[in-house]
Amino acid sequence: MSKYMDGRRYGYLTPGNDGGYYKGVQGQQVAGYSVGIVYIENINYPILPGNVVNAYTYNFPVRMKAVSNLTNDRLFNNDPTIVDDIIFAAKSMVENEGVRAICSACGFFGNYQKQVREAVDVPVAMSSLVQIPWIQTLIKPGQKIGILTANKDSMTNALLESCGVVDKDNLIIKDALKTEEFATVVNMRGYFDNSIAKEEIVALARELVEENDDLGAILLECSDMPPYAYAVQEATQLPVFDFITLINWLHNATAQRPYNGWI
Repeated sequence: MSKYMDGRRYGYLTPGNDGGYYKGVQGQQVAGYSVGIVYIENINYPILPGNVVNAYTYNFPVRMKAVSNLTNDRLFNNDPTIVDDIIFAAKSMVENEGVRAICSACGFFGNYQKQVREAVDVPVAMSSLVQIPWIQTLIKPGQKIGILTANKDSMTNALLESCGVVDKDNLIIKDALKTEEFATVVNMRGYFDNSIAKEEIVALARELVEENDDLGAILLECSDMPPYAYAVQEATQLPVFDFITLINWLHNATAQRPYNGWI
C-alpha cells in the first residue's frame, strides 16, 4: 500500500462519535470526496445536468480532474501513450485529494482499467462497461443487453475484455455517431439542440427493443447519455444502466452512513 494511504480511514462523523484520535494523511490537502472522476481535457459541447462532469448531477461532492493533453481521438483510438497521464490524474486525486474510488467521464477510458487499477489503492471503475458482467448476472438467461455508444468502432473486443467482459454473445450495440445533434459530443461542434438529441437517443433505444424481443436491460456507454436515461427507460420500459448508476454505486460502497429512525 502507498505511504499516502497511511492514516486513511473510513468513517462517518456524527455529534455522537466525533471524538477520538485522527491522523493526517501525508500529502492530502482536501477531503470529503468519495469518487474521483478523470475526464478529457479538450472538449467543446454543452455539459448538461446528468452529464458525468456536471457536479449538479450528484447528491454528494465528487472530485474531477482533466487528463493533460487528452483528446477524443486519442482516447477513442486507445492511444497507449496517454496511460501515464491518466494514472497521474487518478493518483493525484487519491493521494492528494482523498478520493475513495476512481471513475471516468468516457466509456473508452475502460481500455486503461487494468493499468489504473494496478496503480492506485482504491476501487477503480474506468468505464460504464464494467457493469456488463453484473448486469448479465441480473437478467434472465438468454436475455440480451442493448448498449448505446457514442462510437461503435471504438467498442472493440479489447475494450470489453479490459472491462471484465467475458461473454459478449448477448451484447447488442447501437451506434449514436451518425445522429445529427447528439454526435456533437464527438465532433465537438460546440452546440446542439438538446430536445432533438434526446429524441435521437430515445429513437435508438426504441430500435434496440424493436429489433430484439429478448432485451433484459439497456446500458448507456457514453458519459453524455445519462441526461436521457429517464426518457430511455420511459420509452423502453426496461432497466437502464449508465455512468451515474456506476458512480452512485461506488459512492454508496465507499461512504456508508449509519442508519437511524423509528423501530
